[in-house]
Amino acid sequence: MRSMLSRLADRFATHLPVLTLLAAFGCGGESPPGGAKPGAAKVVIQNCGSDTMVNLAQMWAEEYRKAAPGVSVEVSGGGSGVGIRDLAQGIINIANASRDMTAAEKDQARKNTGKSPEEWVVGYDAIAIYAHKDNPIEELTVEQLAGIYGEGGSIEKWSQLGVDPAKVGGNDKIVRVSRMNNSGTYVYFREHVLGKKDYKLGAQSMSGSKDAVELVGRTPGAIGYSGMGYKTAAVKFVKLAAKAGEPAYEPTLENVRARHYPLARSLNMYTLGAPEGEVKKYLDWIRSPAGQKIVADAGYIPVAAAGGR
Repeated sequence: MRSMLSRLADRFATHLPVLTLLAAFGCGGESPPGGAKPGAAKVVIQNCGSDTMVNLAQMWAEEYRKAAPGVSVEVSGGGSGVGIRDLAQGIINIANASRDMTAAEKDQARKNTGKSPEEWVVGYDAIAIYAHKDNPIEELTVEQLAGIYGEGGSIEKWSQLGVDPAKVGGNDKIVRVSRMNNSGTYVYFREHVLGKKDYKLGAQSMSGSKDAVELVGRTPGAIGYSGMGYKTAAVKFVKLAAKAGEPAYEPTLENVRARHYPLARSLNMYTLGAPEGEVKKYLDWIRSPAGQKIVADAGYIPVAAAGGR
């Protein structure tokens, strides 16, 4: 009879290629796409991508475990770009993205896997503009944001916006908090605020949505942008107007639903082709009242509440 140690060594050698493959990419998990092998106790759904959505995705995964004990949803972040890349390479089941896939990304997925990505809108978000809670700034325009963040923008000091430097820690310089370039929030902000121009150099680029908001909360002279669901007591929303002379709005459910807030966007999940089996059941559950209640609980906007499909 072979020893237990030998049998364990054989098992490890059998699974090593899968583990090595998963470790080489941004999204990990317990099994390759498609779930568990026949006869296995659990089906594993690998779900990766947007940092804006990662807390929401973890909440879904935890609650779904109660509804479907035989399914384990493994969630990781890394940014929308990472999730989309890994989906296009066929190593995850679902990519979370706080932006739309580009035509080039869809073409790459089809080239790699022979399947076309399918989009599921699972909620709505607004990119909120955050300032320190003691900052007296109340509102900005999209043009002013471009002047703060965009290459060639002339707004560098709080006094240019009518803010007394003494109210922002005594330093007139605006501390710009941004996101890393693999973030869907970064891409969306560049497209819809900067007009696809480059960002101004010198921003504090944070890897996660929570990190960006926390830095603003620790820095009296900072301004930042992140998902609306990351607000804390240390920061405040800055109202935003589409143009000078137009009303400015906070990022709220009502303002997004009425299409008043200028930086509203969909929260998306992507699969390779039409989802099947447990992946399809999971996505259906996310779009059900039970899953959409979690969207609201996380501070985002359910699909039905925003009038979406």
